[in-house]
Amino acid sequence: MTRRRGNSIDSKVCYVCGKENLSKNEIGLTKKLLSKNTKNYYCLDCLAEYLEVDTEFLIEKVVEFKAQGCDMF
Repeated sequence: MTRRRGNSIDSKVCYVCGKENLSKNEIGLTKKLLSKNTKNYYCLDCLAEYLEVDTEFLIEKVVEFKAQGCDMF
């Protein structure tokens, strides 16, 4: 879910728990691990549960992807 004011995008909301204002890392990780074209975004906790991994693993993946130069973060 995206909220719009004029032409700018304000925030993304977690598809599962409704957490608002997802971080750039949460948005990037959802796109990187699920689909670039996703319409459903996940907070770290809900994404970890969905993928059946712990949040620390996902945080490590963010660091790894950033080190590789991934521009989604």
